[in-house]
Amino acid sequence: MGFFSSIAQGKKVFYKTDEEIELMRMANLIVSKTLAHVATLLRPGISGKVLDREAETFIRDLGGRPAFKGYNGFPASLCISHNDIVVHGIPDDRPFEEDDIVSIDCGVEWQGYYGDAAFTFAFMGTPAPVMELLEVTYGALYQGIEQAVAGKRVGDIAFAIQHFCEREHPYAVVRELVGHGIGRSLHEEPEVPNYGKRGQGLLLQSGLTLAIEPMVNMGRREVYQHEDGWTIHTRDGKPSAHYEHSIAVRKERAEILSDHSLIHEAIKNNPYLKKISPKSKNFAAQKN
Repeated sequence: MGFFSSIAQGKKVFYKTDEEIELMRMANLIVSKTLAHVATLLRPGISGKVLDREAETFIRDLGGRPAFKGYNGFPASLCISHNDIVVHGIPDDRPFEEDDIVSIDCGVEWQGYYGDAAFTFAFMGTPAPVMELLEVTYGALYQGIEQAVAGKRVGDIAFAIQHFCEREHPYAVVRELVGHGIGRSLHEEPEVPNYGKRGQGLLLQSGLTLAIEPMVNMGRREVYQHEDGWTIHTRDGKPSAHYEHSIAVRKERAEILSDHSLIHEAIKNNPYLKKISPKSKNFAAQKN
């Protein structure tokens, strides 16, 4: 769940023990299973409200607590954002259409620790240019994760994502919303922007846990907030994509705590959804 960037400085950064990271892995497993479950239900004609009810029941049956529901007043267990909605969409009664893209963001608290992941799905009628946006945004996630190793800096993650989306491809990274630390709280320090300069920002150390989440627009980068106080739209009305993993910084390579492989398996078995692969040379090296 991306949040608005602030200019606050000097907040404490929490590093996790291996035992704490294992608890976070369990929270993220519930997140990943929930997103996979929702993927089995996605079809034209179903509404976000139906998916949200199913997800809340599923999370609670697995022993988790929906982390988003009630967070600063958010009314649902999932953020469901379609087409020109970037993030923070409130599930409603609108039936999905066969050419929609649908970003679903899920957070879970389990035994005092949090997991957070997101995936943008594409129905079978999604046109090729929009699929390209999804594949590049998904690839940018892994470009950022590759930089999340001890000795690098937050700016290295940010630069990798921005360069891939805006220099190697013709898209625009949203500036107002960022990734974040995660652990005993849903949102912890540091902020993890999707734009920036190499070698700047917090020095990454082993045990830091982050939610990395590119939010990328097909058109211009400007966004606006709906009067509901949550939903973020692209200002030009063009589509936006969003993918997210929770990860732990390690010495040689980041450890991905969420598991998108469960989602891919569900997509493969859903005739209404298109398969999505990251456009990234680094994906083959990642396990989930």
